[in-house]
Amino acid sequence: MTTRWGILATGKIAHTFARDLDLVPDAELVAVGSRRAESAAAFTAEHGGTPYGSYEELVADPAVDVVYVATPHALHLENARLCFEAGKHVLCEKPLTLDAAAAEEMVRLARQHDRFLMEAMWTACHPAVLALRDRLRSGELGTPRHLHAELGFRVDAPPEDRMLNPALGASALLDMGIYPLAFADLMLGEAVDLHATAALSADGIDLDVAMVGRYPGDVLATMTASMTSWSSRRASIATDLGRIEVDDFHHPSRTTFTPYVQAPGDWVFEPGATTEITHDPVVGQGYAHEIVEVGRCLEAGLRESPAVPHARTLAVLRQMDAVREQVGVRFPTAQG
Repeated sequence: MTTRWGILATGKIAHTFARDLDLVPDAELVAVGSRRAESAAAFTAEHGGTPYGSYEELVADPAVDVVYVATPHALHLENARLCFEAGKHVLCEKPLTLDAAAAEEMVRLARQHDRFLMEAMWTACHPAVLALRDRLRSGELGTPRHLHAELGFRVDAPPEDRMLNPALGASALLDMGIYPLAFADLMLGEAVDLHATAALSADGIDLDVAMVGRYPGDVLATMTASMTSWSSRRASIATDLGRIEVDDFHHPSRTTFTPYVQAPGDWVFEPGATTEITHDPVVGQGYAHEIVEVGRCLEAGLRESPAVPHARTLAVLRQMDAVREQVGVRFPTAQG
């Protein structure tokens, strides 16, 4: 079965997605929609497909099975609604919406129209992340006691850019912080308790945020996100047997485990031999794996992905709602 894709919007992430889509044998880009006809034409000249100068024309194309929604966060709900009403399945960029209330509405619409919906949390489909999760769950790496993950980069953009415009959902938490929260959720389960602090801009958006969470089994996690500074992009998990290190959990390529072994003397431990946690090859930039997952689900007649279930998406969004409330950030277009 070949899954026929449409892409809604033509920004940077849409280009990255299209390049990985081209690497998936059973997926085909058939149409692209933009608010400007010239933008759609330029996109399809590079990646293929039929260009449309409006989103309405894109979703009306009978050749499109599923639409990848790549607009700013604040527009996701109305864009997904348009797709569902046209009978299209949806893969929607993360976060699914600005808040959990809007995400619940999107899930309701998908069920009402009997359409597939998945948040594009591509790390949940990434071979390196899945291999680590499975090894951690097996117990062979020990019992996790603390997780740390950080993601940040300096944003230099005009105030009207989506990265800094509150009306479009500008937020270090929503753009970067969702990744450490989702990583912790994948590795440890749903957070039991979460606390945060943040540095806000003059417009009231969070530029830097730090979070500490307690997870099942009293495992602790510390997580940071930033739009003002360059983080290591690393993640680590300390267990009672050793340390797990992920070189770049946002785009992981190498994950290692270092056991700590008894050394001569009382209460003296030292690192043993580091081993690499092997995983299946990563295709492209990693987005290909979520594309494969969507195709697999559609072929099986599923309406949500077991890898990225609606419940997990909603749980992480509720966590972000709680963080925003604690740090005093409210979007003008948010429902909650």
